[in-house]
Amino acid sequence: MRSFKKAACATAIILAGLGGQAHHAIAAAPSEGAQAGTAGNVDGARIEAADKEPGSWLAHGRTYSEQRFSPLDKINAQNVGKLGLAWWYDTGTERGIETTPLVIDGVMYATGSWSIVFALDPKTGKELWRYDPEVPREYGRNACCDVVNRGVAVWEGMVYVGTTDGRLIALNAADGKKVWEVSTTGGKRPYTITGAPYVVKGKVIIGNGGAELGARGYFTAYDAKTGKQVWRFYTVPGDPSKPVENPELTAALPTWKGGEWWKIGGGGTVWDSMAYDPELNLLYVGTGNGSPWSKHIRSPGGGDNLYLSSILAIDPDTGRMKWYFQTTPGDSWDYTATQHMILADLTIDGKPRKVIMQAPKNGFFYVLDRESGKFLSGEKYSTVTWAKGLDANGRPIFNPKAFWGKKTAIVIPGPLGAHNWQPMSFDPQTGLVYLPQMDIAGAYIPDKHFKYRPGGWNTGVDWTNADDADPKAMKGSLLAWDPVAQKKRWQVPLWGAWNGGVLSTAGGLVFQGTGNGFFNAYRASDGKALWQAPAGTGVLAPPVTYVIDGEQYVAVGAGWGGAFALTFGRMAKSAGVPPAGRIMTFKLGGHAAPPPTESTKRERPTPPPMTASAEEVERGRVLYQNNCQFCHGAGVVSGGVIPDLRYSDPAVHPLYHDIVLKGMYEHAGMAKFDDLLTAADVDAIHAYVIKRAHEPGDAPPEAHPEAPESNVPPAK
Repeated sequence: MRSFKKAACATAIILAGLGGQAHHAIAAAPSEGAQAGTAGNVDGARIEAADKEPGSWLAHGRTYSEQRFSPLDKINAQNVGKLGLAWWYDTGTERGIETTPLVIDGVMYATGSWSIVFALDPKTGKELWRYDPEVPREYGRNACCDVVNRGVAVWEGMVYVGTTDGRLIALNAADGKKVWEVSTTGGKRPYTITGAPYVVKGKVIIGNGGAELGARGYFTAYDAKTGKQVWRFYTVPGDPSKPVENPELTAALPTWKGGEWWKIGGGGTVWDSMAYDPELNLLYVGTGNGSPWSKHIRSPGGGDNLYLSSILAIDPDTGRMKWYFQTTPGDSWDYTATQHMILADLTIDGKPRKVIMQAPKNGFFYVLDRESGKFLSGEKYSTVTWAKGLDANGRPIFNPKAFWGKKTAIVIPGPLGAHNWQPMSFDPQTGLVYLPQMDIAGAYIPDKHFKYRPGGWNTGVDWTNADDADPKAMKGSLLAWDPVAQKKRWQVPLWGAWNGGVLSTAGGLVFQGTGNGFFNAYRASDGKALWQAPAGTGVLAPPVTYVIDGEQYVAVGAGWGGAFALTFGRMAKSAGVPPAGRIMTFKLGGHAAPPPTESTKRERPTPPPMTASAEEVERGRVLYQNNCQFCHGAGVVSGGVIPDLRYSDPAVHPLYHDIVLKGMYEHAGMAKFDDLLTAADVDAIHAYVIKRAHEPGDAPPEAHPEAPESNVPPAK
């Protein structure tokens, strides 16, 4: 096992400076409850009875219902102002942190970027063991949205983690040693894993990401003890000239009309949310966007393109589908339905209903009967321009102006969505769902010369004019939503769009971090801010709470990163935070010294002189936008995670060919791009970077004739 303390991105140009300093966690003896031989002793019965041990956090959403509500109330609205830092732990990485820590029998299990797993003493932060799956750093090129990981699953003495390069690994919960490992992928498609595994009835279920780069969606169940594959469910059809892999695809095929989607991938990847109802024995799985995004390319003859952007109800014993509900038929806007799903029992129209709730990217809040999939209600929880509303069956009433197959369409939400991966929470005491909400428009510009590029972005969008966007163009909030009345109860505006997941508690509190470096507590009833702590980096991960030795703690992963931080240029840089990774844990009366805050300001070195022609610089701009901005930022403005290319050390400039074409920095996450770029291409990109380095501050690039003013870059 090895620790990697600083890594850079994987999409296109150069790392402008490596190195860094790791800060040691506070060390202490393990707390009471961490007993040898009993580590990770979790099964389905224990998760189902989670409310009988509210001091633990046994599964991703604490319970199978994924409500992310804790019955603990020792920390409450009356005393939350006395919270202080108990301890913090340095993950040793400087990329996005999105983990949900699990706390089981005196041990905390969490993940950092690059799929690194660590077990900590939850009372002191002392590291008990650490496992690095040694993901090849150059593989980060295939991760559309940063090399993040959302956590582990624990089951009968083992810890399960999915890796960026598509492996599923089982570790011994007591010492972190590998028990088994399987590859969840096949062939040469750019599959990744960023989501947490889900364990149901002795089966570990995991999906993959990769639709932006050209992948076909599926999710797979593996035997928890052996790693043997039990079943696999493909979410979209493959080559129609070949037999279907599962019978549900027979019904899906007629909804794909024309085109050759299977050569590009088709999409429908399952990269995040799942939930489970033990009483109904139904596993709920959210599916992703199409590949490419453009239905005009993917399925030019029309059709709903099942099962893109859908909630699927699956029998976990057989892998067969019981029902589905498609949130965005024929999706062309990257409106995934992989967002967090919550199970609850609500009274609707005077009748008790077992429901599943989701606020996917498309901006509508859905309430469905989770036994039948019947649509019960749906309303806009954010600004929506792509649809005028939902009909009686929950099908969107499309706005014809939102379709962009042949001409540019400016649409809200954009590709980032009105809600992304950050989990929401349901408080059964208030009856409200607390939701990280966003308002960002997107300009969808059709690529009139689209050609499938293995290993490149294959969305059907022309990114050449998606240079940059003003930070004022984004808005974000913490939204309290009444799922029965389908209306807003309160809303707290935040610094910007990209913020953290949510925890609610019986203490009348809602906890959420912010992208600009704070961890906050609000009163659940009305959203009044009650407490705040600086984190020194962006806080995107969802908090958890637990009890050790009679004392309640609140813990959250912190680390700036993810799609927004990599791609969104000036918008992301406006957060003003460094990307240091850490776990921060608070308790009443805590007085640990906070982690250091690094300055994000640097003096820009004198760049090389501008010698290229205007035509060469323009060609470089186009190449940069299509190959490099997805990690190095729109308009060559870093969002604070990857070193800013405009600040490259003078010694780096002569090395562009060695870095981009020969893989000189592959060990640090900068993959080579000799399959997509030529030496002349690299020279042109370099010329464009030099031009941007000569321009003052973070000024946006010069306007281009076809660039709509409200255009924004892509994201997941």
